[in-house]
Amino acid sequence: MELRLEKLKRRDLRHLLPIEAAVFPEPWSVGVFHSELALRHGRLYRAAWHGDQMAGYIGFMIVPDEAHITTIATAPAYQRGGVARTLLIDGIRTLLPMGVKHLSLEVAASNEPAQTLYRRFGFAPVGVRKNYYTVTGEDALVMWVYDIDTPEYAQRLIELTPSQS
Repeated sequence: MELRLEKLKRRDLRHLLPIEAAVFPEPWSVGVFHSELALRHGRLYRAAWHGDQMAGYIGFMIVPDEAHITTIATAPAYQRGGVARTLLIDGIRTLLPMGVKHLSLEVAASNEPAQTLYRRFGFAPVGVRKNYYTVTGEDALVMWVYDIDTPEYAQRLIELTPSQS
């Protein structure tokens, strides 16, 4: 599947919000997204498009040499098709020239498919946030990957990148 990766724009929110509502029990509001996209520094939001359909999106909060994945979602019709992997690869490659060396995220303790994907990228659990998701009361695993600016990690990204046939 051919995906086009672009900076997320405010006008894209009409495509994003239905995905957000479909995949998260506690979806972000349009106001939260407007606030995030208004921040000129310290944020990176990217979208994956399949034709004129948004297939997924990812967001990062950036502090000097670290970035935190604030959100990542794949539209239900595109799940299990490599969209999240593609967004992670693209996001990491976009963050590296900004000096980012380490990444973190929280993931629902029950979300094994996402945890499996993150582990492929080198993320490892370092802690638990009890009752992190207020609507469900579910815990979140805190996961980190360090030293993404090394040749070894560059090789990992190459290995994770789908070959173009």
